[in-house]
Amino acid sequence: PIGQKAFAGMIDKAYVQADSELKFAVKLHQDFTHARKGTSEHAQAFLNALSPLIEADALAPLLLQFPHGFDRTREHRLYLANLVSWFGDYPLAVEFRHNAWHTPQVVDSFKQQGLIWCSVDYPKVSGLPPSRLIFTERTGYLRMHGNNLNWWDAMSASDRHDYRYSEAEMQDWAQAIGNQRQHFDVLYIFFQNTVKAHAYYNIAMLREALIAHNFDVL
Repeated sequence: PIGQKAFAGMIDKAYVQADSELKFAVKLHQDFTHARKGTSEHAQAFLNALSPLIEADALAPLLLQFPHGFDRTREHRLYLANLVSWFGDYPLAVEFRHNAWHTPQVVDSFKQQGLIWCSVDYPKVSGLPPSRLIFTERTGYLRMHGNNLNWWDAMSASDRHDYRYSEAEMQDWAQAIGNQRQHFDVLYIFFQNTVKAHAYYNIAMLREALIAHNFDVL
């Protein structure tokens, strides 16, 4: 996990001012989500490391990204409940890659608990949830994974995200976001297709499309 000194350096290099709109989105370490060895002590140590971001009011929602093997068993539900309690004082977005979590019951639970549903654009392949834009809080969180149909056969994350969205796809997402503007105040959007500079071009495409829908895009 990144230490406090590294986060302090990010704040210094970014010249974050008191009224800055710049935020740092932090994905929780895989010990919490993949290895699932996290404890309340680990959580407190992680939050202590984040203190430079917290003190500068520069912390965006934290992300819990669970792997496909994290299905909706009783054991996993209890573990998730503990995780949520450890980070309860901070905005928390959760991404589930197992279909069992993608139910109205879980979405309603997120609304009741003040958790942010992490919407994701996944490749349209068997075994992954459908791509949907869902808001459970006034702050939204969207991760764009691309539509590489070789998702399961990819040898690395770079291969998995080797996909560049077309202009038409970005227009469709801008329309989908526009259709739900009444459900959110702020939406964080992350492109995971950073290989071969795909994200560089897609960010520009989506920015232009969203501006055309009269959104303020930072």
